[in-house]
Amino acid sequence: MDEKMRVVGRRSPPPAGELPSKAARDAMTAMAQYRTRAPKGVFHYKSHEDANRDRDRWLTEAMIAKVQR
Repeated sequence: MDEKMRVVGRRSPPPAGELPSKAARDAMTAMAQYRTRAPKGVFHYKSHEDANRDRDRWLTEAMIAKVQR
């Protein structure tokens, strides 16, 4: 299997010393503000269903908080 692969749209690094654009900085700031709503720590559950129930609750709370912004 000696086929060659073709890469389309390869990214090139920005020149040294050049800051990211304002749009890129704003996007990075927005991503850094993301909250998972899942509490920190290690949890022990009796069953997968219990763990899934908590995860679903945290996900739902995060979705509601995002809509209410």
